[in-house]
Amino acid sequence: MDSLVQALHHAFIDQQTVGSHYDPKLIINQPEKKEFLLTTLQEELENCTSFTFSVAFVTESGLNTLKTFLSDLHLKGISGRLLTSTYLDFNQPDVFEALMRIPNLEVRMSDKKAFHAKGYLFEHEDHQSFIIGSSNLTINALKTNYEWNIKLTSYDQGEIIRQMQDHLDQQWATAKPLTQDWIDAYRKNYKPATYQQITQLQDPMSDYIKPNKMQIPALDSLQELRDAGENKGLVIAATGTGKTYLAAFDVRQFNPKKMLFVVHREQILHSAMASFKKIFAKEPDSNFGFYTGNNKDIQARFLFATQQTLNRDQHLHQFDPSEFDYIIIDEVHRAGSPSYQKILDYFTPEFLLGLTATPERTDGFNIYDLFDYNIAYEIRLQDALGEDLLAPFHYFGVTDYEKDGEIIDDTSDLRQLVVDERVDFLIERLNYYGLAHKKVKGLIFCSRRAEAATLSEKFNERGFHTVALSGADSQDVRNAAVERLRNGQLDYIFTVDIFNEGIDIPEINQVVMLRQTQSSIIFIQQMGRGLRKYKDKEFVNIIDFIGNYNNNYLIPVALTGDTSRSKDKLRRNTQDTNFISGLSSINFEQIAKERIFQSINTAKMDAVSVLKEAYFQLKARLNRMPMLVDFQVSQAFDPLLIASKNKNYPQFLARIREIDITWSKTADAILNFLTSEVLPGKRAHEFILAKHLLDHDIQTMSFDDIRVLFASHQLPNDDETMMSVLRILSTDYYVASAKKQFEPGKLIDITVSGLVLSDGFKAAKNNTAFKTHLNDLLVTAKLLSESYNHQQALTIYQKYSRREALRFLQWQDQMVDLNIGGYVLDKERKVFTIFVTIDKGDDFTGALVAYEDALLDNSTMHWFSKAGRSLNSPEIQIMQHAEEWAIHMFVKKSDDDGSDFYYLGQVKPDPTTISEVVKDIGDGKSKTVVQMNLDFDQAIDYKLYKYLK
Repeated sequence: MDSLVQALHHAFIDQQTVGSHYDPKLIINQPEKKEFLLTTLQEELENCTSFTFSVAFVTESGLNTLKTFLSDLHLKGISGRLLTSTYLDFNQPDVFEALMRIPNLEVRMSDKKAFHAKGYLFEHEDHQSFIIGSSNLTINALKTNYEWNIKLTSYDQGEIIRQMQDHLDQQWATAKPLTQDWIDAYRKNYKPATYQQITQLQDPMSDYIKPNKMQIPALDSLQELRDAGENKGLVIAATGTGKTYLAAFDVRQFNPKKMLFVVHREQILHSAMASFKKIFAKEPDSNFGFYTGNNKDIQARFLFATQQTLNRDQHLHQFDPSEFDYIIIDEVHRAGSPSYQKILDYFTPEFLLGLTATPERTDGFNIYDLFDYNIAYEIRLQDALGEDLLAPFHYFGVTDYEKDGEIIDDTSDLRQLVVDERVDFLIERLNYYGLAHKKVKGLIFCSRRAEAATLSEKFNERGFHTVALSGADSQDVRNAAVERLRNGQLDYIFTVDIFNEGIDIPEINQVVMLRQTQSSIIFIQQMGRGLRKYKDKEFVNIIDFIGNYNNNYLIPVALTGDTSRSKDKLRRNTQDTNFISGLSSINFEQIAKERIFQSINTAKMDAVSVLKEAYFQLKARLNRMPMLVDFQVSQAFDPLLIASKNKNYPQFLARIREIDITWSKTADAILNFLTSEVLPGKRAHEFILAKHLLDHDIQTMSFDDIRVLFASHQLPNDDETMMSVLRILSTDYYVASAKKQFEPGKLIDITVSGLVLSDGFKAAKNNTAFKTHLNDLLVTAKLLSESYNHQQALTIYQKYSRREALRFLQWQDQMVDLNIGGYVLDKERKVFTIFVTIDKGDDFTGALVAYEDALLDNSTMHWFSKAGRSLNSPEIQIMQHAEEWAIHMFVKKSDDDGSDFYYLGQVKPDPTTISEVVKDIGDGKSKTVVQMNLDFDQAIDYKLYKYLK
């Protein structure tokens, strides 16, 4: 059946009919499911040959979500049209400025009265799709508003699409082109509608007289700590969420006789004092004072001090150790330094409060221990965005300057970084992605002082107003520059080594990153400089110039907050950025995205240094040795990575000298076997049975007992499944080297009536430490298994190795991977499994012929048989008459993705496409192969399809 006919039949006649990638779709923003109209628009743009938008309302924030896609289309020579209007004076002059900067977008203004259209039309090579409904091109309409839109697909000769195109062409012909002169005239007379003024972002400071959504529970928690007799508390909160105001609120509820607020830079003291004065509005100014190099207001009730001054003996000893009953340490992750430790060791307050956005440290100091592991409250970036505590941001991952195939990388010298062509390129990209017409107040983070200074000079030569600052500049110079930025005298401050933290400039509306990401912590700190809300700031633009850097994989780590180091998660979160909450957006240019993929592929995620860092960070937080399950529960690190590094987790612990192994080699072989084959949790039966055997003092189980156990956990318990599980745990399933590897660790032997524990497992159970770690492994496996549907042999869109795929499809015996190749079949059970690597690479030598397997769309794959096959070959005969066969498809993007394949479900051959072709195998020789189209029973999830393509 034709794909479009199939889709229409599924949508409008019989929902039981299998649909296709052309299925009509009702699109409703559902943030809780991370489903948005925005995603569909982006998907359509990625694959179109042209487009036309007809929308009444456009905002700069809404336009930002599509800019990287429009830029990629421009590189392909693809352009589009946008028809809009001045209806209700909703569209601001700035958005028209932004539209003018998109080179492959033609914009016209309709003079139609009450123009209120909301439609998006996309032309593709063989069809057209259109979205019509209630959504304008605004960030709210695309992500958060409750909107209804319908997506339909048509061939060129369809009547509806003809009507739409005719109408659009008519409206386009009568509309006026958008010009700069028109914008200038519009700006002079522009008066926003009243309801727009009402919905403008209010000054968040005006609301701080009352605690916000983060501060209320934090205050309750701090009081509960004190009520429980604790004298320390740690607050972990994303930059911009109001930590200083929280501290002031808690000081107010504590009501100390005297308070000390310690910071590492004098620049912060003035804003901190201003915040406190708002909360303590009835206190006289004389109660507030500074203790710095220039001020010694020693009698002030609320004293704000720099650690540089306070830690000197002549200053510290002016105070009695018990003089302050409440002490606050700002940016407390710095408290491991000797100067901070000296201050903390000297004073004995009734309560010590620590504030930080980034408690994770790489210097070995344990912040959690300093505060007796009393975490009063924690809110990270994603949560803060969801609670609307921060300014929304638009992150643009932009491809850095490239010349003659050479891209900026870790080894680029200064001349490459400041060459005039790169400066012009940077300015062109900042004009495209930057704020339209509004006064930019930005920070640009650089890697080197000379780079920052030279770039600042060259920007100034081109009409900008900038300065360069580094740690070498005095505090007075920095303060003066910040004040000039705030009052609009500067566009940018180029900075190195400073402003990562501890600086409060709410006016910042643009952050530019011109340096490689060395740390996800620093990345978030730098991005956080723009996240503080401000009365004139609707959002902040984060423009990240991505070169060919080794550490690019840290970008998705930082943006997601996912520190698991799972390569698969990192790839998916780079491809699909809908994880971001609220009105923010994340988009990468295609080439920049590919550079991140390249970095992920080459990164050594399981390097011992990385594993040790993750381990000790979690240990510091837990105040005990982490078990394997702790890594999964806390999402601190991928437990599969850390467990498999030394074949099992206890061996890793022994390697880093955290434990001594006290059990036998056989017991260790059991842990090795289960770590490899059971820990991933892809089938529940094995860990359920293993845990039952561990927890109960039994030597044998009958087949009926085993069946009852599986049934009690709502698991399939037919004879075939049961025997498959038993053959795994007895290692009878394995052959050759795998048999030799796993047999010493077998748990059971199979008997005529059921199972009996292996001698090795019986003996190992006598060791308490072994039992603890085996239980930890099995509990972790249960948590990992929650991603799988255990009512079926395989879970669609999950990943499996060749060995796992055949194992769960209940092959009688293991097949060596080299013998599987591209496909293998079980004639007796009529099961056919196909493994396809889409991108085989230019130097692929794994087969006689250059296979061109390809996903034609998200419902169809073009597939080739093995070499030397003809229409009369047995497997091809099966494909021509496959009605009774289950044909399972496993696909991976490339060998860089590792050994696992995504399971895409079952496929059916299209007999009309089966044909023989001749392929060259070199040396003037050739082989016949058979090609055909395979139709998926279930269309591939578009996000995964896009990633695989």
